[in-house]
Amino acid sequence: MPSTRFFWVDVFAQSPLTGNPLALIPDADGLTVEQMVAIAREFNQSETTFLVTPTSDAADYRLRSFTPDGSEVLGAGHNAMGAWIWLSSSGRLPPQRTAFIQQIGSDLLPVRIDAGTVTMQQSPPRFLRRVLEREPLATALGLALTDLDSALSTEVVSTGAEHLMVALSSRGAVDRVVPESAALKQLLADSGAEGCYVYSIEPGADGADAYTRFFNPTVGIAEDPATGTAAGPLTAVLVRDGHAGEGQPVRILQGNSLGRPSILTVLVDGDRVELSGSGLIVAEGTLHL
Repeated sequence: MPSTRFFWVDVFAQSPLTGNPLALIPDADGLTVEQMVAIAREFNQSETTFLVTPTSDAADYRLRSFTPDGSEVLGAGHNAMGAWIWLSSSGRLPPQRTAFIQQIGSDLLPVRIDAGTVTMQQSPPRFLRRVLEREPLATALGLALTDLDSALSTEVVSTGAEHLMVALSSRGAVDRVVPESAALKQLLADSGAEGCYVYSIEPGADGADAYTRFFNPTVGIAEDPATGTAAGPLTAVLVRDGHAGEGQPVRILQGNSLGRPSILTVLVDGDRVELSGSGLIVAEGTLHL
């Protein structure tokens, strides 16, 4: 019976069983896309990542990531972060090198590894469109209209994946979100976004610059504990609007509501968007196919 190894990585985690879990298949050249989709459905995590041979000579590794419903993820978030956390501890990377290139879709994106911390470059920020109708948004999130932050915009932004950034008035409002999935899915479709990132910049004892949650009914993710492809766009908005310093690291706390606190660090300097994080390999096994 054909078999392949898999690993379980807790991404953006400070300790085991926190952060965002990722299933990783490191030697996936022999798998068909149909098998990759079936494996992602089997693991039933927000994303499962497969390492395959690059189609570009400039890339060190090519990553393909799928959600449980078979959607391919083309941004560089926890799906890619987990792969490089595993690579950095697997002995597969040249010991003297710290800089690499990953291929995701047609994008070639730099990766840097330093003392266990992985830093990945995302695509330049694109500020795409604003959502002006606030009452349907509040209803879709299970909130009162006053829970939305009237001083900050609601807009679709991308650093590789298009997500809707929704500013809320407090951390308490972020915790109170209970999405109505069908309504939120329709609102995201109408605005041309994939997922919804709610956030507050209210200060907390944890020192985070933003307190967040992520919902993506578009691809069957009820809630994600750490979303790198949304943290990049959020930081771009905060820098643009003067709520964070250009070229300064921004700490984002996500996953508290799921009992999986995750710390994501993002730096935006002009068109340069860098996502940093660490994690742990917590399990491994064999798939018999």
